Amino acid sequence: MVKKIVLATLAAMISVPVMAATCEVDIEGNDAMQFNTKEIVVDKSCKEFTINLKHTGEMPKASMGHNVVVSKKADEQGIAIDGATAGLDNSYVKPDDERVIAFTEVIGGGESTSTTFDVSKLQAGEDYAFFCSFPGHWAVMTGELKLAE
Repeated sequence: MVKKIVLATLAAMISVPVMAATCEVDIEGNDAMQFNTKEIVVDKSCKEFTINLKHTGEMPKASMGHNVVVSKKADEQGIAIDGATAGLDNSYVKPDDERVIAFTEVIGGGESTSTTFDVSKLQAGEDYAFFCSFPGHWAVMTGELKLAE
C-alpha cells in the first residue's frame, strides 16, 4: 500500500508542468500621463525581455506621445533631459546614448509598440527604471524595473 502511494506521488510530481518564466510584459500609457503599472519584474532566467506598450488615450504623438525607456535609475533624469533636445524624430532619446538599455518609439493614442532587450544587460542589485522620455513626462511616468533574484 505504501509503495502504491509513493509511486502515485512520484508520478504526480513528474507530470506537473514546469512553469516557464514570463519574458514579456504589457503596459499602457494614457492621455493623463500615467502608466498602468509602477513596477516591472524581469525573471533572471529570461534571455530576452519584451515590453509591449499600448497608448490607450486619443491624443496624437506630437502632443501626448509616450514611449518606454529602460535605464539605470541614476541615469533616468540625464537621459530624459538629453532626449528632449533629440526631438520626436528620435523618440526623445539621444542617438547612441550608451546609458539606454532599451527604448520604444514614441506612439500616439490608439497605437502600440514594443522593445526587446538582452537580460544580460541587467545586474542583480542595481536599481533600474522604466519611463517615458517625452518632454515633461519622465517625472510622473516612471516606474521601477527589477531583476528577479
